[in-house]
Amino acid sequence: MQRIPMTPRGYKLMEEDLKLHLEVLRPENVRAIEEARAHGDISENSEFDAAKERQAHIEGRIRELEHKLAMAEVINPGRLPPSDKVMFGATVTLRDLENNEERVYQIVGTDETDVKRGMVSVTSPIGRALVGHNLGEEVKVNTPRGTRELEILKVEYI
Repeated sequence: MQRIPMTPRGYKLMEEDLKLHLEVLRPENVRAIEEARAHGDISENSEFDAAKERQAHIEGRIRELEHKLAMAEVINPGRLPPSDKVMFGATVTLRDLENNEERVYQIVGTDETDVKRGMVSVTSPIGRALVGHNLGEEVKVNTPRGTRELEILKVEYI
């Protein structure tokens, strides 16, 4: 099976999500099912149906999180040797050659993506385009808004 790369922060957030599902959401939903069942005939009880559907979603999410945590390959960017090559975990400063704007992105796992915080997935168009390239290179990125040319200004592992 293929390992799932993630940063220590991403692993911690996933553990917290699993804990929330196991210790809060699942017990709350069990109580909701019991309460709906107490109302009598469950064959026409929309509260019961909704609670059972929610239970299926919660259990599915728990299985998904447990699987991802079991398959996690935690990569701490701060412990990687300094390099000018963009790899998983790198924080990359880029210049858009069309408008001269600078942007900073960290290349993270798919479950950690948060574009507003500058965290892009290694599997996103920008992540795929950058990985393997070096400081000073110009990279073409196919985005939904068309092809962009970016220059790699800085590569850090922090």
